[in-house]
Amino acid sequence: MAQQEPLQSALTCSSVLARAAFRLGALLDRVQVPGEVVVVVTSLLVGIGTGLGAIIFNRLIDAVSWVSFEWLPRLLAGPVPWMVVIAPTIGGLIAGPLIFYFAREAKGHGVPEVMEAIALKGGRIRPIVVVIKAVASSLTIGTGGSVGREGPIVQIGAALGSTLGQILHLSEERIRNLVACGAAGGIAATFNAPVAGVIFALEVILGELSIGHVGTVVLSAVTASTVMQALVGAEYTFAIPEPYTIESIWEFGFYAILGLAAALVAVAFVRTLYWAEDVFANQKLIPEAVQPAIGGLLMGLVALSYPFLFPALRYENIPQVFGGGYGPITAALSNHELLGTALVLIVLKMIATNLTLGSGGSGGIFAPSLFMGAMAGSAIGIVVNRLFPGIPAPPGAYALVGMGAVFAGAAQAPITAVIMLFELTGDYRIILPLMLTVVIAVLVSRQLLDGESIYTLKLTRRGIHLQSGRDVDILQGVLVGEVMTRDVDTVPVDMTIVELSEVFSRTRHHGFPVLDKDGKLWGIVTITDLERAVDQNMPRRTTVAEIATPREQMLVAYPDEPVGVVLARLSTRGLGRMPVVSREDPDKLVGLIRRSDIIRAYNVALARRAEIQHRARRMQLRNLDGLEFIEVTLSESDKAVGRTLQDIAPEMPADCVLISIRRDGTVVVPHGNTVFQPGDHITAFVRTSEKPQLYQCLKGEQPDTEQ
Repeated sequence: MAQQEPLQSALTCSSVLARAAFRLGALLDRVQVPGEVVVVVTSLLVGIGTGLGAIIFNRLIDAVSWVSFEWLPRLLAGPVPWMVVIAPTIGGLIAGPLIFYFAREAKGHGVPEVMEAIALKGGRIRPIVVVIKAVASSLTIGTGGSVGREGPIVQIGAALGSTLGQILHLSEERIRNLVACGAAGGIAATFNAPVAGVIFALEVILGELSIGHVGTVVLSAVTASTVMQALVGAEYTFAIPEPYTIESIWEFGFYAILGLAAALVAVAFVRTLYWAEDVFANQKLIPEAVQPAIGGLLMGLVALSYPFLFPALRYENIPQVFGGGYGPITAALSNHELLGTALVLIVLKMIATNLTLGSGGSGGIFAPSLFMGAMAGSAIGIVVNRLFPGIPAPPGAYALVGMGAVFAGAAQAPITAVIMLFELTGDYRIILPLMLTVVIAVLVSRQLLDGESIYTLKLTRRGIHLQSGRDVDILQGVLVGEVMTRDVDTVPVDMTIVELSEVFSRTRHHGFPVLDKDGKLWGIVTITDLERAVDQNMPRRTTVAEIATPREQMLVAYPDEPVGVVLARLSTRGLGRMPVVSREDPDKLVGLIRRSDIIRAYNVALARRAEIQHRARRMQLRNLDGLEFIEVTLSESDKAVGRTLQDIAPEMPADCVLISIRRDGTVVVPHGNTVFQPGDHITAFVRTSEKPQLYQCLKGEQPDTEQ
């Protein structure tokens, strides 16, 4: 009966919150409630719901773990070594179909799906994700899956916030805000870390520090943490046995080395994780719904075998690499000096996590990254102690710093890492080496990951490119040549400032490109230049050449550049317009792009994205299960090169949409007159059975089996 309590609590709380939300929605429909009241009340509700959800989620995990590793072995009259293989296999066998048939969004670590919902879907997340994510993740983690709890509870909290916003018919902006509130509440409740929850929501989920978001996110995080503390108690996740301080200035050099090591571990983790995903995704013999069971089976075999290879890693009941691995982390923080053990555990944990998530299991990457960071830091600390015994550097201090550094390197979230480590341990005395190590880890890993994080890379692989975390930079898909003003008013270089003043008055423009006597672009002159000349009492015969910005000192745009790139260039210099010149002849003026043109470009991009989403939805309604996203890279000899989309359209499959083309670091939305070029990376949405026809159309050949 005791094991039924979590399920009963979940049903009761869900029912109460659902009724409260619907009643609040009905009240808002009848009464004109001030917007500030709605914001505060909904933030509180999300915080309460997320706090309760975190408690229920943790109980579900504990219940599944108890059944898997205590009740079943007792039922079978003693410990069963093979349970470490059987349990995760059964967990994957149940979780896999739940995810596949009811909520594909629940697959993986959850945070990228929340970021995608904010960026592309107005914050809308299906309510069923709350239930499926909770059940699938509790099955995965409780049966030994090598993943953490934070990713699932972030997605659960975000889905709760989104569901509440949808029930109340709130605007997209407020729904996004509630999604961030739920994510912050999830971190705050899971780790008793409200400040870190707020920073995580702003730094990772939203990607921006906005005053409009901070208040509500703080309110939800504090509320969720308070609910957790009131019902469960307030404890630090990791206990620090002794205060860690810097005893020698030479230690900063060792912490810098730790930063480099943490970056390498983080990069290896990210790269191997998505390599594992690709291996399972390209495996056509095993149904996707069954793949989590295969991942659990392989992980269990690894856990069953490694004590024979490494006797120091023998365990009594649950392997060190199962679950979040808080036990080994605590041991590392307690200065356990086993160098070989620490290094082996990094590799084993990485393998176990990759098998769990790569196969389609459900769980977070925060705990595994903390685990690997603690082991890497402990190993560095042990080496420092052995090589430099005169420097009192406890390995536990390096383990503590390594935890934050590996997570920061993987997630590209330095502020979150620093703040969260403080709240997880309650130790604020090692801030200087922590900040140094985290910054080095982030800078190095950012270069090695091409600016991506473990979260954004998952979206980038789907063709979703986030700008500043929250919004997709849809202006990357519109070229300057599509929206620039081609009929440009210009002035000659020898025009006097008196004549220039008359032109400004007549046209009401604020700037003109300046042409020389041969019609070449000489520079640009603005009304500010004219006003400066008047203020300085320059002679009336002064020419434009004396006050204008010459060609070599001014910024220009090119017709084939994305508007988003040009907008960044304008914003950096505070400019309102920019001449557009030919790449073949940089002195030839072909147009002018103004801020009004950029607004028009934004509208064009919105229309294109809406059309793509509409076409994709139409195909999904027909048969989503038989469709998939693929990416095709064109080479010089391929069939489509040099032809337009309109040319190849008759040869394309009926159920196919070309989503985007990545070309020279930019994204182009294909339309009828788009010409395909060598090196184009084409993302397409196509019926699986018609992939060969699409490859034949684009490349003139059948796809390789590994593709």
